[in-house]
Amino acid sequence: MRTRALAVLLSTLAAAPAFAADLPGRGGALSPAPVFVQSQQFVWTGFYAGLNAGYGWGSFNRQAATIMNDPSGGVLGGQLGYNYQFGSLVVGVEGDLNWSWMNGNRTPAAGVATRGSLEWFGTLRGRVGFGADRALIYATGGYAGGEVKSTVVNAIAPAFTESSSSWRNGYALGAGIEYAFTNNVTAKAEYLYMNLGSRLLFPVNLPTTSNFSASLVRAGVNYKF
Repeated sequence: MRTRALAVLLSTLAAAPAFAADLPGRGGALSPAPVFVQSQQFVWTGFYAGLNAGYGWGSFNRQAATIMNDPSGGVLGGQLGYNYQFGSLVVGVEGDLNWSWMNGNRTPAAGVATRGSLEWFGTLRGRVGFGADRALIYATGGYAGGEVKSTVVNAIAPAFTESSSSWRNGYALGAGIEYAFTNNVTAKAEYLYMNLGSRLLFPVNLPTTSNFSASLVRAGVNYKF
């Protein structure tokens, strides 16, 4: 009997550690290790559309500089474009159409007043830039065209009052930076130089050759589809 009781006691003691291992600990079940998900890099590829607003200042040079004042004022418009990304290189095309309040008034002589203005303009440009995740630094260049209006009013001799308005074709060059605040909304700041070429103003009474150029600083917001 003693031998049998001793054997039962030894068997019970040997099974105790295994039984204890099956019991839950005081702190409960262990939590799984946290899984870290790496954030996805922003991709610039896709179509976008948006609005822009800013300020511009221009100049009439050559002969017109003696009678015309340099125009300046606000600009407001919209743009549409497409980007494609190769690694860190982003290339695209953008077109915009803008209203302009750039104008300048001058009184070159007693009783004579002149006014020059850029009524509206549009551009179609290529863009190439470096994309660093949500930031894009780019250069841009291409076609620019705009309607330039010039008026001379002679209060002393009204017959010499004349107005000239023409659509001019030229080019635009610039650079900017754009940032994606969300996966669909981006904002940009941009500088653009436009040269719209030369025209003959006031051909009837005051033939004047004029070259018109302008600089723009503007900010814009885009929605990426």
